[in-house]
Amino acid sequence: MKIVDHIKNANGKTLFSFELLPPIKGQSIKGIFDAIDPLMEFNPPFIDVTYLREDYIYKQHANGLLEKVAYRKRPSTVATCAAIMNKYKVDAVPHLICGGFNKDETENALIDLQFLGIDNVLALRGDARKSDSSFVPTPDGHAYASELVSQVSDMNNGRYLHDDIGELERTDFCIGVAGYPEKHFESPNLDTDFKYLKLKVDLGAEFIVTQMFFDNQKYKAFVEKCRENGINVPIIPGLKPITSSKQLVSLPKVFHLDIPVELSEAVQACKSEKDVKAIGIEWMINQCKELRDMGAPVLHFYTMGNPEPTKKIAQAIF
Repeated sequence: MKIVDHIKNANGKTLFSFELLPPIKGQSIKGIFDAIDPLMEFNPPFIDVTYLREDYIYKQHANGLLEKVAYRKRPSTVATCAAIMNKYKVDAVPHLICGGFNKDETENALIDLQFLGIDNVLALRGDARKSDSSFVPTPDGHAYASELVSQVSDMNNGRYLHDDIGELERTDFCIGVAGYPEKHFESPNLDTDFKYLKLKVDLGAEFIVTQMFFDNQKYKAFVEKCRENGINVPIIPGLKPITSSKQLVSLPKVFHLDIPVELSEAVQACKSEKDVKAIGIEWMINQCKELRDMGAPVLHFYTMGNPEPTKKIAQAIF
């Protein structure tokens, strides 16, 4: 079922969903199931499966030559989605990224997803490789998420890359995109950010999932600004509790977000990491209750393979 239909069928009730990482090279699917099992009691209608692009290091040999070696293999997001759907009978939402794929590879992935009966995709540009100072498109690939959205929309309308082979079946993907309540770090200002978000919606995006945030007023302002700009699709808040004092530095650094003074001071006053986790979970419980009262269609948690904090939060609000 499409995300927009899950939301419509909920009749105003706030749903619960979560996102996880696919297994990396050498790991079994059991780790994925262990991360999902504790959360299934909350009846998530869908589970997102993220995608980490392949990355490389250069290994120097004795003769001085450098060998390019992939140290992070592409996880099988498609296979992970299939395993989740088969075991739990819920919708899996694979992430599609621009980095690491050309247009033909993207089309092939979408064909596989269509064959599997997957109805939703989240279209993202993706991050730069660690070895690159900024995002570098794959040759004959997409430079922007809007271009990826356009390719998925084309296939939904029966337009493939090579359309000279007869009549082609239309896909029927519900397309999601990312939104940034505190502005994408590469955007010069919020108005520019909303211009490109509106472009993605005009090209066919049907729902938005936000970057994590810790101040609900920023989500509220983001939703209002979307509506003012003619963006009327569902806007799903992305959430993650603070569980470590180190995250006061790492989260703003990696995700370019602000942590409210009240929360940061409460964490800094903690005497143990156990206390930090308790503070982070309590903050998120209150945040989720307020978001539910504000009419958020779904509370979407970035679990990062650690289901226990999310379970405690869900137990308090659902």
